[in-house]
Amino acid sequence: MSPLLFLIPIALTLGSLGVLAFLWSLRNGQYDDLDGAAERIFLDNDSVEIFHDA
Repeated sequence: MSPLLFLIPIALTLGSLGVLAFLWSLRNGQYDDLDGAAERIFLDNDSVEIFHDA
């Protein structure tokens, strides 16, 4: 019974920290552009600029 008195508050604290981190990420717009990364693969980025010291 003694380990449960120690582990249950730790589990509740870590769970609430996870929920708070998720809510923080929602408010800061981390999930606003869900299609951007999926569509970025179709962009043509073959042009590479090479800089020379002249």
